[in-house]
Amino acid sequence: MHSSFSRFLHMGKELLPVLGLVFFFLWLFNLMGSLQGKAAQLTGNNSGAKGWLLAMAMGVLSHGPIYPWYPLLHELQKKGTRPALLATFLYARSIKLPWLPVMAHYFGLSYMLTLTLLILLFSPLHGWLVENFCESQEQLGPKKQ
Repeated sequence: MHSSFSRFLHMGKELLPVLGLVFFFLWLFNLMGSLQGKAAQLTGNNSGAKGWLLAMAMGVLSHGPIYPWYPLLHELQKKGTRPALLATFLYARSIKLPWLPVMAHYFGLSYMLTLTLLILLFSPLHGWLVENFCESQEQLGPKKQ
């Protein structure tokens, strides 16, 4: 009985920092929900280079599965975020920071840096192409069924 309780306490000590981190991120995402208006302003039609850099940086920093991001991206789109910046964000998500050291180990530092820089360089181009495609689809009008 004593050994199982001590194992339970030991496991609790190990999990406590992880739980603290989870609660911190929950608080941060709750805070981000209240910052959606500011984010939409930073990524609107007149955002310029700041919007592009913000979309790329947030894409690189975002982790985990994509499906929790869809509601946030939808809200940003409704508040005026350009489709180009949403596509840039999604393209830049392919850079996974935790995997960069592993990629450098297996493929070499020059390959990892080249691939990462190419993804960063092509993410705005991808966003621009998506935005132009969306605009051309809007000009065609709704499809008749």
